[in-house]
Amino acid sequence: MLSARSLFQEIHDNDDSFRLFCSIAAKGEDQGGWENGRISSLVTDQVLAPKIARHGADEDKHGRIFNALLHKRGLTPVDVPDDTDYTMMLERQGIGLAHTRLRRDEPLTEQDVITYLAHSRVTEQRAAEQMQLLKKVFGDHPVVGRAVRMISSDEDNHLAFCHEELLRLAAQGHGRAILDTLQESARAEIRTYRDVSLAVMAHMGAILRWPRAKSAALAAGIHAVYLYERAVGWRRMTTLAMPERLNALGGPAPQESFA
Repeated sequence: MLSARSLFQEIHDNDDSFRLFCSIAAKGEDQGGWENGRISSLVTDQVLAPKIARHGADEDKHGRIFNALLHKRGLTPVDVPDDTDYTMMLERQGIGLAHTRLRRDEPLTEQDVITYLAHSRVTEQRAAEQMQLLKKVFGDHPVVGRAVRMISSDEDNHLAFCHEELLRLAAQGHGRAILDTLQESARAEIRTYRDVSLAVMAHMGAILRWPRAKSAALAAGIHAVYLYERAVGWRRMTTLAMPERLNALGGPAPQESFA
C-alpha cells in the first residue's frame, strides 16, 4: 500500500535516493538564503531589514542541516536536475523578485516588498506543510527527527512573519495589490509544485526501480492534488490572519547547531 510514510521511508533507506532528496532540499534552502540576504540589504525599512536577514540566515542553516544529514551517512551532494529546481522554476515564471533585480544595488520599492512578502507567504505555506508531514514520518528518528523539528519550527516562524507583515501593509492601504500578488503567486506555485513533484518522483523511481504501476499511481496522486488545489486548495495560500507568533523573526536567531 502506498503512503507518505512508506514512500519517504523508502527514499530514506536508499543512499542514492536520500542523496538526491537532500541535495534538492539543500539547494532550495541555499537559494532562499541568498535571496533573503540580498533583499535585506536592499530594503529601506530598517525594522523589516533585520527580520528578512534572519529569514535568510535560517534558510542558510537549513541548507547546512541537509548537507549534514548527507555527511552523517558518508554521502556528498549531487547536482540537482533542472526539472526539480522549485525556486528557479518559480523565478522563470516571474514569481517573486527576479535575480537580475536583486543583483542591482538599487533600493527596493514598496511594491517590491509586497512582491517578496506575498511570494514568501505562498511558498512558506508549502514549506511549513511539507515539514509537518516529514515530522509525522520521521519525528521519532534519532537523527532525521531532530533535523525536521528544527526546520519545521523555523518555517512556522517564517510563515507567521509573512502574515504579520502583509497585514501591516494591508492596513496601510495596499490590500488590493497584496491580494492580487498572492493570487498570482498561488496559481503559479501549485503548477510548479505539481511539475516538480512529478519530476522528483520520476528521478526517484529510476533510482529505486519502481514498477510502472507504482510510478503511475504516484503520478495520478500528484495530479489529483493539483486538481484539488487549482479548484479550492489555493485559497489557503492567499488568506491572511494575525499569527499567534507575533514578531516571529524579531531579535537574533537562536544559536542552534546540527552536527
